[in-house]
Amino acid sequence: MAQIQGFALFDTTLGWAGIAWGEMGLARVQLPDASAADTRARMQRLCVGVAERAPPPEVQAVVAGVTRLLADGTGDLSRVRLDWSEVPDFHRRVYEIALAIPPGRTLSYGDIALRLGDVALSRAVGQALGRNPFAPVVPCHRVLGAGGKMTGFSASGGVTTKQRMLLIENARLGSEPDLFDRWRC
Repeated sequence: MAQIQGFALFDTTLGWAGIAWGEMGLARVQLPDASAADTRARMQRLCVGVAERAPPPEVQAVVAGVTRLLADGTGDLSRVRLDWSEVPDFHRRVYEIALAIPPGRTLSYGDIALRLGDVALSRAVGQALGRNPFAPVVPCHRVLGAGGKMTGFSASGGVTTKQRMLLIENARLGSEPDLFDRWRC
């Protein structure tokens, strides 16, 4: 079980985000809310009994990466150490595929399901991404519905926030996902 050592808030171009960490890595990253008070309340619900404190250097580097990603799409979060201890195996497999999607590129839920072995897993992929505790480090915003449809984003602001994040990354938004490596599985 994850032992969360602390959490912190940080301001981004999209609002106030939160981050929690422990000995095993990041335990949670909270996409931006409209206010610091909203983000703090959410982090306190998710990290019961954990104190808000200044993050250690490793976590400060992640904060800087998330801040850059949400400002101009350039933050590299692909090597962030995550605490997988409370993540179900199927979810972890989904998140590992999503982690490989570079900024500005997308996959569909079905594409991820196919990489897991069965397109019928598309709905389960969406459910796993809806429970992503590491967004945007695990970039669930880069996963689109069939035909490039903007669906399934549970962050504050919903699909509008997802679209803003993709536009910041200069993703091509159209009728089809920009399948960054369609033929490589």
